[in-house]
Amino acid sequence: MTQATSPFERIKPRPAYELVAEAIERKILSGRMRPGDPIGTESELVRQFGVNRSTVREGIRLLENSGLIAREASRRLFVAVPHYHQLATRMSRALILQQVTFRELWHTSRALEPACVDQAMDNATDEDFKALSANINEMRRVRDDANAVGKLDAEFHKLIGKAAHNRVLLLAKEPSGMLVRPVTAFIISKNPRGIPRILDAHQNILDALQRHDREAGRQWVNRHLNDWKVGFELSGMNLDDPVDQIVKWHMSPLEE
Repeated sequence: MTQATSPFERIKPRPAYELVAEAIERKILSGRMRPGDPIGTESELVRQFGVNRSTVREGIRLLENSGLIAREASRRLFVAVPHYHQLATRMSRALILQQVTFRELWHTSRALEPACVDQAMDNATDEDFKALSANINEMRRVRDDANAVGKLDAEFHKLIGKAAHNRVLLLAKEPSGMLVRPVTAFIISKNPRGIPRILDAHQNILDALQRHDREAGRQWVNRHLNDWKVGFELSGMNLDDPVDQIVKWHMSPLEE
């Protein structure tokens, strides 16, 4: 007589260090502990949680890796604010593991890049314009170096995101942006004759921002993104190919 299959799985007890990390994180996210507030030393946490030191250390390590806590020179722990790059790097790794395709990356860029340009129309400062102009001038100087152009293209789009002065938008854009950079470097290495079109698009986007010309800004960023897609296809790739191998072949911010 066969035994009926149980609809439930066995409950697996969670490691104590995860419970320690979760308890501290819950207090931070609830607002009861604010950035800069002290958390205490490892010895104090051992006494408060009633666990051994290795358990506390593992829990603290999880929170340090996520950027939620940091250490002073005295080894005392305090609440920190995770930098968007720390959060985005974890998301970018997840996107690679999910084997996202160029088509998915392109559609995401078509949503986020015009939104950044649109908000930059209202919020960009003179300092933002200077940084964008310096980026374009540097790209003109190194236009024969495909790898350098790829890095400067990624920096240009990051500067546009910063010029929007919207932290939510910047954080939403960063994970996919980390994949865009090596993909763009790959495209440029295969199609270096497209570099003048990149420079032309960047200059016209900046000009539109300075004139507060929303329509021109949208037109140029969409033209730029369409060129990006065409360049990918001209590189001999299929739009539905995962980009993970390209990211591994070309230096990316995930390795920095």
